This record gives sequence, structure tokens and C-alpha cells, in this order.
Amino acid sequence: MANKRHKPEEIVQKLRQVDVLVGQGMARVDAIREVRITEQTYYRWRKQNGGMGTDQLKELKRLQKENERLRKAVSDLTLDKLILKEAARGNF
Repeated sequence: MANKRHKPEEIVQKLRQVDVLVGQGMARVDAIREVRITEQTYYRWRKQNGGMGTDQLKELKRLQKENERLRKAVSDLTLDKLILKEAARGNF
């Protein structure tokens, strides 16, 4: 199976679709297969995205990207600071 990145809307839709199928009496494993995802993916999405709506999930993804960008900026600045400290001591 090819790796495919699902959009937040698709994730929420598939999670809800599984819930509907289970509510109609279908076994959870069969419902997961019906929406064409693996059990592992379903349970990972369920754990990460629980009862979030599409808008909340989009906002979460945006904040995660922003957080990653800021962490990278801080690590770059920390490295620059350490290099300058070494240069100021004369240990180069």
C-alpha cells in the first residue's frame, strides 16, 4: 500500500465513517477495512485526534508546524551563541 498523507478533513471524515458503520452493527475491524485504512492507522488517528472537529484539527496541525519552526530557530540561535562564546574566549 502506498504512503498517502491524508488531509485533516479526510481523517475526521474516516473516523466518523467508522463510528457510523459500527453504530449500524458492523464489526469495528470490518468498518475500518471498509474505509480503506489499516487498523494501526485508525487507532493512531483515534489517539491523536479523538473527538476533534475539522477546524480544530487544522489548527492543531498549523500550531505543530509553527512550534517546529520556532524550535529550529531557537536551536540555531543557541548554537550561534555557543560559537560566539568559544570565539570570545580565544579557544579557536
